[in-house]
Amino acid sequence: MNQEQIARIRLFAAIEGGSQFWSERILRYGCERVLSEIETGKLSEDAPRKEKIKERLGRQNVEALLSEVEKSQSYFLFPDDEDWPIQVNDLASPPIALLAKGERMALVALQKSLAIVGSRNPTSYGIRVASDFAFGAVDHEWSIISGGAYGIDSTAHKSALLNDGITCAVLASGFSQGYPAGNLGLFEEICDSGILISEVMPSVRAEPFRFLTRNRLIAALSQGTIVVEAAYRSGSLRTARDASEIFRHVLAVPGPITSPASEGCHRLIAERSAELVTSISDVFEVVTALNVK
Repeated sequence: MNQEQIARIRLFAAIEGGSQFWSERILRYGCERVLSEIETGKLSEDAPRKEKIKERLGRQNVEALLSEVEKSQSYFLFPDDEDWPIQVNDLASPPIALLAKGERMALVALQKSLAIVGSRNPTSYGIRVASDFAFGAVDHEWSIISGGAYGIDSTAHKSALLNDGITCAVLASGFSQGYPAGNLGLFEEICDSGILISEVMPSVRAEPFRFLTRNRLIAALSQGTIVVEAAYRSGSLRTARDASEIFRHVLAVPGPITSPASEGCHRLIAERSAELVTSISDVFEVVTALNVK
């Protein structure tokens, strides 16, 4: 491991993902220089949270960081790795690095993938639709990406696995703090053929703001985001907006007009922020310009 990679690991552990300031500075100057600027206090006054970051760096032990990753049975992905998911480079704030766990070859499959997101408390209609869409996608050898949460996320992951497909869960917590706890068995199953991805160290807990930060990764990794049942104000709508900002396809499944669970989907469709889709054939027609029967 070279000095630039060691510097990148230290910055990854000290800086919360999603900061455009830090992403741009690292891209422009490299990790060694940025690390030196923080430690010597040479950064401008507008550098966000620089004192907090400097404090974190001062408490670090590189060997302990590497040991933490090894104990979680995960591995680092760096932007200069051959299998780095280059899709995330389209973000205004691409990740400094990523941690991954599971089948590394699955990263290649993510180059042809769809995200399925939605309510944590879906109706039977939402569960059926999410399952059908995920099953249809992997049947055409596309991978499924979601956030590993209860509800629509879990349904999409499970349906992909049942059809021997590849699925990726992007977590808002570290691998040693798997969240939600009730899905730990699902995460282990995903690792057998697919992959888990996280933008935080293994011991980091899930916090509300980290769910919003990870949503941009879900949007970037996939070629299109399908929203299945979302409330009028929902984190899934944030994922849809993140996808739209980097020119990814956004698709929404309509539901009963009386169902609060579908109000977010109807909002996206009404605002023309998403394409209305009712089948996996509709999805492929939009995403690949091919009418897949």
